[in-house]
Amino acid sequence: MLAGDLYLADDPELEADALRAAGLGERYNASSVTDLPARQALLRELLGEVGEGVVVRPPLSVDYGRYISIGARTFVNCGAVMLDVAPIRIGDDVQIGPNVQLLTPTHPVDPEPRRAKWEAAKPITIGDNVWLGGGVIVCPGVTIGANTVVGAGAVVTRDLPADVVAVGNPARVVRKIGEAGE
Repeated sequence: MLAGDLYLADDPELEADALRAAGLGERYNASSVTDLPARQALLRELLGEVGEGVVVRPPLSVDYGRYISIGARTFVNCGAVMLDVAPIRIGDDVQIGPNVQLLTPTHPVDPEPRRAKWEAAKPITIGDNVWLGGGVIVCPGVTIGANTVVGAGAVVTRDLPADVVAVGNPARVVRKIGEAGE
């Protein structure tokens, strides 16, 4: 699965991992804003790596959690969906708006293997100091370069370089950061 090969999600080991994540996610999403140490402890138990000063506002939805790493000082607003069938790597100082989806799973286009429930996945990498506006969807296999800004509602289907602004569906670069129009 982590290598990007086809796999069956109802494998008993994967089901156990998903159940573990669902239980921790349920506890995290129900945690009190007045008990931040307990909330942070749950987040660190759920996710693979959590940097210093990370804030993730519930609700958060994950597949396994353990394949997600979030860099220091990153802020994730409410309603994030991070389907980590392949690794999701989020850099330092990233700003993620509400209802952002980071989707690593993919399915065969051919109907027969899809009907047989075969799946695959491709990793997602978000560079340092990226800003993903509300409702952004990042598709499997995408890398977003450092300092890039992705406008609200964009669907990122291909890699984006560092230091650009991208908008739309599919997301397209509209300018480099530092050019007129800031």
